[in-house]
Amino acid sequence: MPLKTLFLNPPSFENFDGGASSRWPATREIESYWYPVWLAYPAGMLEGSRLLDAPPHHISADETIEIAKGYEFLVLFTSTVGWAGDHALAQAIKNANPSIKIAFVGPPVTTDPDRALNECSVIDFVCRREFDFSVVEFAQGKPLHEILGISYRNADGTIQHNPDRPQVENLDQMPWATQIYKRDMDVTKYNVPFLLHPYIALYSTRGCPAQCTYCLWPQTLSGHAWRKRSTDDVAAEMKWAKENFPDVKEFFFDDDTFNIQKARTIELCGKLKPLGITWSCTSRVTTDRDTLKAMKEAGCRLLIVGFESGDPQILKNIKKGATVERARDFVKDCHDLGLVIHADFILGLPGETKESIRNTINFAKTLDCETIQVSIAHAYPGTEFYDYAKKNGFITNEVMSDDSGHQMAHIEYPGLPTEYVLEMVHRFYDEYYFRPKAAFRVIWKAIVNRDVPRLYQEAKAFLKLRSQRNKVVKQKKAENAMKQQESVSMNA
Repeated sequence: MPLKTLFLNPPSFENFDGGASSRWPATREIESYWYPVWLAYPAGMLEGSRLLDAPPHHISADETIEIAKGYEFLVLFTSTVGWAGDHALAQAIKNANPSIKIAFVGPPVTTDPDRALNECSVIDFVCRREFDFSVVEFAQGKPLHEILGISYRNADGTIQHNPDRPQVENLDQMPWATQIYKRDMDVTKYNVPFLLHPYIALYSTRGCPAQCTYCLWPQTLSGHAWRKRSTDDVAAEMKWAKENFPDVKEFFFDDDTFNIQKARTIELCGKLKPLGITWSCTSRVTTDRDTLKAMKEAGCRLLIVGFESGDPQILKNIKKGATVERARDFVKDCHDLGLVIHADFILGLPGETKESIRNTINFAKTLDCETIQVSIAHAYPGTEFYDYAKKNGFITNEVMSDDSGHQMAHIEYPGLPTEYVLEMVHRFYDEYYFRPKAAFRVIWKAIVNRDVPRLYQEAKAFLKLRSQRNKVVKQKKAENAMKQQESVSMNA
């Protein structure tokens, strides 16, 4: 029998959508939770294991420590934002269960395994990049020195880095994530405002060949090599999931880039169409009309699209591989076909100016997508963006979040103060959603879906965060004014 293993997406900040659940770890403006899909695969390979997704199930640190007493091996998915809390939790679990073995997985331990092992003495080893088979092999009894893709301390305390593990190529050999959801999780606890509730998320591919400089997962976890499950395997899982989750209203393909290959996407759509399911996915603006049409006919409802910026130079700076013109054509095709778009934008990317922010806001309004998300640019360690910002001295603070896990600006360019970027995030939302057309769309959707209480709660949460950030902006402006006054006094 393998070690009795607990796979953990740890408790963190209230409403924290991070760790194993998100490519952009933070507490969102509105409560939302993604699925810890990465942890589901090894959990499905080990008899007697459990996947504990603490945040959406509102399981506290104390409850997690108590649960961990019953296990021999802990696999904890950590994040840059949640690292300090995860470190403290692991120490508490070790104190309560001294014999437990602990492995950390996720981007921070991939990019700096030495720091992880030096800062958290209770960690037995960390896994770099894809960790599925590394943790399974350990649980099955393989010695540390024989396991590829891990870093650990040897008997004299010296840190050892074993050779990298090749990426998983045959994705059809992996368990179905949905079966682990059925076993270990309550799908009604997962909520993303723009997806139908309840929803289920899963992967049909791994990796992303795009070279976007800011994107965390392809550069630290999933890699740029695009690998795909067979369309038969995906369709079979969807058929099983539909039968076993009759109350689920939508399935979401949370791939880095679901529809990047036209032939494969159309083939998969041909096998999803007879199932009669509603589904959504990620998409790039380079997807052509024929592919979008096939997706719509197969039950696709919504696309999450990273437009990021409406400024052509910014798109070049981040190696987005897309243009403003192509984005407009893509959106027109989606609108014509009846596909809904949730549009993502980022303020504070390399080369950002007050003018480029204005360009992006105006661009977003002309696209008129159903919903938007505006994020603050974060330079995560391990990304090309981080290296650029660090080299040029643009990182003003390594701390990316406030005490509640909300994103805070930590990059400052000449002529673009961090408080201005924070302020423009809110102005972006205001200008977008307070347009009569957009405001009516949100309210009408809430009424039609009989979801007015949910809309009220989301609005309340957003306004609370807005108030907190406005206080930060005012405080920062006051500090800058005082510094300028002191400078004038000294030079007088």
